Amino acid sequence: MRYITLSLILLLSGCVSVPEGIEPVKNFNAERYLGTWYEIARLDHSFERGMQQVTAQYSMRDDGGIQVMNRGFKQAKQQWKEAEGKAYFVEDTTTGYLKVSFFGPFYGAYIVFDLGEDYEYSLVTSSSKSFLWLLSRTPTLDPAQQQRLLERMQALGFATDQLIFVDQSANLNANSFTNTTN
Repeated sequence: MRYITLSLILLLSGCVSVPEGIEPVKNFNAERYLGTWYEIARLDHSFERGMQQVTAQYSMRDDGGIQVMNRGFKQAKQQWKEAEGKAYFVEDTTTGYLKVSFFGPFYGAYIVFDLGEDYEYSLVTSSSKSFLWLLSRTPTLDPAQQQRLLERMQALGFATDQLIFVDQSANLNANSFTNTTN
């Protein structure tokens, strides 16, 4: 039984590790990170496959963690999907290195490794470089800034040629987000 418990602990802790060559941002300010983020691009994975108009909403939890509400429009089913989670800092509250859970006791890494000076964009990965998100406070990014961020991601070893660019056109109208239904 002791070996099973130890194996489970090692397995779960491995899910919140930092990939080689990635450094979480320092001087991270959770209060400034809170609010709505629009997904500009991502590497494909099963839990967002086929989704457009993807957003993430972050707010403080009573226990000091961060409430996570991800939302996206599933094209094939023509319906909205939401996933609610919780995140906690792994090291300290000034390092952009958190663990996030959407499924009970199972956590994955949420690593902010590049962040705009005014928190206008964020580059996020997980415990492996097969996960990557480019987030913005607005539904679109300046093309020059987006190109600079793509070059940074590629230089760090991410498969930028496999990025999915999210259609946020419906979110360009501020009322479209608040008027949609689940």
